[in-house]
Parts: sequence; structure tokens; C-alpha cells
Amino acid sequence: MADGFSPGGACPIPLSDYPRVSLAHGGGGRLMQQLIRRMLAPAFAGSVAEAQHDGARLPPLIGTPVMTTDSYVIRPRFFPGGDIGSLAVQGTVNDLAMCGAQPLYLTLGLILEEGLPMDELWRIVQSIHGAATAAGVQIVSGDTKVVEQGQADGIYINTAGMGAVPEGLRVHPDRVAPGDRILVSGDIGRHGIAVLSQREQLGFETTLASDCAALHTLVQALLTAAPDTHCLRDCTRGGLGAALIEIGEAAAMELHVEEGGVPVSPPVSAACELLGLEPLFVACEGRLVAFVPEVQAEAALAALRAHPLGEGATAIGHVAPPTAHGARVVMHSPYGTSRLLDLPSGEQLPRIC
Repeated sequence: MADGFSPGGACPIPLSDYPRVSLAHGGGGRLMQQLIRRMLAPAFAGSVAEAQHDGARLPPLIGTPVMTTDSYVIRPRFFPGGDIGSLAVQGTVNDLAMCGAQPLYLTLGLILEEGLPMDELWRIVQSIHGAATAAGVQIVSGDTKVVEQGQADGIYINTAGMGAVPEGLRVHPDRVAPGDRILVSGDIGRHGIAVLSQREQLGFETTLASDCAALHTLVQALLTAAPDTHCLRDCTRGGLGAALIEIGEAAAMELHVEEGGVPVSPPVSAACELLGLEPLFVACEGRLVAFVPEVQAEAALAALRAHPLGEGATAIGHVAPPTAHGARVVMHSPYGTSRLLDLPSGEQLPRIC
């Protein structure tokens, strides 16, 4: 690592002098330079990008460029299975992967609140570094701002991601077609329940960890087995339910889903029943839904299940042409009844990702 950066080592900022972030750490002076040079730059060094005075010059991409951006405001900042730092990297990587892209580069914007413990910032920086390294993406540019105490919630993170889609590959809702099988890569709702249980100290008997993960290698395995995959979506805010509704509307198709086939772990099911939540609309951060032509569905399922992040993959429904009722999602219960799936009017769990 450049400049002696050591994951898991002591915070490089002298905590006896600066135990917390101060406004001066964002003021453009000596303390800001200390924060950047001692903590941030060493953690994200080693990029192939050519450093510029206020940006990064990237090498030519092989394939079609794809960009995405996202912001992360989760509370609490640390939760079972992850934290705001790893979540920011993995969430952006996943947005690129859902386009069929190989994630390559990230930018990182940190909005710090005056008073944030410096050692906590160091833990988050290490987590960002570890998640980016594990995903094989490079952080090529960034920015840091400090706001007054009470104007943020410790730290907010903004990312932008760039990747490349192989020539000839197009994954998009407008490709969803009648007959497509709907596949989900694993059990749903873990992230939302893990965060909520930590936030409210609910004391569930089972320690449930978030499903946070970078899904690009899972997507690569899926696309190798089912190269004509029509659409992909990660089930983040709004969960699987919101993803299905959004894709159905964008594709102008009717989706039929077997409610009994949607995988929900017993701890998530019990927590949702206790709290009055609908698992379909509880956030995930390591699950995807795929729309695959029927002739490639079995190969797609086998590829997903062979990957560590897709062991619980299952088929949950199919796509049908729209009726006179228009695009909609129809949920079929194990008891022979049906209901329409609709978006909640508000958020079940605020500030979950």
C-alpha cells in the first residue's frame, strides 16, 4: 500500500490532537491537507488513472461506457454485515452490474459532520478501501466537505461509477418479453431488517446480517449461462416488490408472481410479522431479480445457484402480455387467490440505504 497504508492499522490522524472532525478539516487549509494526505490519498492510491489537478484522466474503455451515481445516508452507520462505506462501494458496483457492465472506476464524495469521531471515519475509509479492492474497482477521484454540527448525520457519501458493457450486450426493461421467467437470486429483506434491528435495538433472538454484497461476478456468471438475459435489477430501496412494479411498468407487461415461491428467511418473516411489514418491500443490498427467456431459464438458475451469492436462487414467476388493465404485477397466493401488487404510499423503513 502506498504511504504505509495498512488496513486495520491505527488511525493516521493524531487522535490526541484531533479526536473528532472539525470544520477546519474541510476548510482548505493545513488540517484538510493532513486529512487527505494521511488518511484518504494513501487508502485509495494505486489507480491506473492519470492524476490531474482536479480530476482523473482515464484510459480508453473496451466496450460501451456506462455511468451511474448514488448517495448513501444510512443510519446506523455500522450494522451487522456492513457499514456505510462498504455499502457505498457495493451499491454503486451493483448499479453498473445491473446494466451488464464490468465495474471499473468510482469517484467518492464525503460529506462529514463536525464532531464525527476521527477513528470512526478511519474505520469507514478502511471499509471503502476493502470493498473496492474486493470488487476490483478503482477510486480515481474524490471530494471532502465538512458541515456544521447538526447539519448532517455524521457522514453522507456520494459515489459515481463507470463501467463498460461488452459490445452486443443490452440489458434493459424494454427487452422484457412475454414468456420470460422471473428469477430472484436469494432470500429477500435481510438488509432492511438487519438495519432496523440495529437501529431500534429490537433484540431479535437471531442475529441477522445484511445481505450487502457486490453482485458483478454473479451477473457475469448469469450472462455467461444465459447470454440473452433481458433485464436485471437489484432489489434495494423498495425491495423486490418495487423492482417488479417498476420493471413491469417500464416494459408495459403483466408480471405473474407466485407468492409462495418468493424466498423469505424465517427470521425476516418473523420480524416482518411482528412489525407489520411486507417482506416484498423491505430493502436488499445483495439480491437481484432477472428476466430471462424461458429457453435459458434453467441454465440461468443453475449458474446462479453455483455462485456463492446465488445459492438460494429461485424462479418466482413469468411475464405475460398486458391485458386491458395495462401493465401490472399479479401475486398468486398458495391458496388460489390473487392480488395486485402496488407501491406503498410512503417508506416502510426510512433512511435504509
